[in-house]
Amino acid sequence: MPVLNELFVYPVKSCAGISLRRATLLDTGLEYDRHWMVTDPAGAMFTQRTHPRMALIRTAFDGGDLVIDAPGMPTLRTPLCAEALTDARAIRATVWRDTVDALDTGEDTARWFSEFMDTSARLVRFAPSSRRDVSDEWTAPHSTHTRFADQFPLLVVGQASLDDLNARLSIKGAPGIAANRFRPNLVIGGLDAYEEDFIGDMHVRVPGRAVRLRLVKLCTRCPIPSIDQGTGAHDPSWPHEPLDTMSAYRGSDQFDGALTFGKNAIILEGEGVALEVGQDVEAEIDF
Repeated sequence: MPVLNELFVYPVKSCAGISLRRATLLDTGLEYDRHWMVTDPAGAMFTQRTHPRMALIRTAFDGGDLVIDAPGMPTLRTPLCAEALTDARAIRATVWRDTVDALDTGEDTARWFSEFMDTSARLVRFAPSSRRDVSDEWTAPHSTHTRFADQFPLLVVGQASLDDLNARLSIKGAPGIAANRFRPNLVIGGLDAYEEDFIGDMHVRVPGRAVRLRLVKLCTRCPIPSIDQGTGAHDPSWPHEPLDTMSAYRGSDQFDGALTFGKNAIILEGEGVALEVGQDVEAEIDF
């Protein structure tokens, strides 16, 4: 029986994630996942693609605050509740092709991120009144939305797929990598390697509640998996791994040869349900 092995949220887009035992499922994804984003003064997103040291910015939950730390920096706090940002300046923030309403978290956070990233930066919070719809090219007939995630509410990765990739890296003499290189929300054990590529609906067994996710699109990978999330840099001995290894077998004809790993998902049922590590999962192959 497949099982939910790990849960991750990434409160600040492209910064370090948090491994959780329990997380609440919302219609936009896991609670607090990508609710914040680092931008330039005009509201355009920053990510590890251009600022790999963002991997070193760590986040944690403490009471009603999101706690932010990085090497050599003082601890920073910002409220989890958007309504607590009573004097926040409204800003238009751009994530890929979408521009949405956001709340500027203030000058203290702007100075902190600007100093660490060595460029003028601000931390913005997705405005509760805003909505960012997911393209119905992959979700029809369902309509869904998300926050500052790249495209979809959830990313699902199979543990066996990661194990297979690490075995291939080992044969080359390259070091293994952790799941955080791929920034999944759910890591599922008990599947065959890459079986998630062929799954349609996935049911998480929560007593008394129906939780149904639909895996809708293979996740095409950018260069971020080649950034060591512990150092915020490429491994000098293996700067292009794991992408070099993946290029031998994970190129997708469906996406013009782009490398894929994991599958994006939307939530069909289960808003408000707590997902927990160890819950059983039922997966339906999409024929």
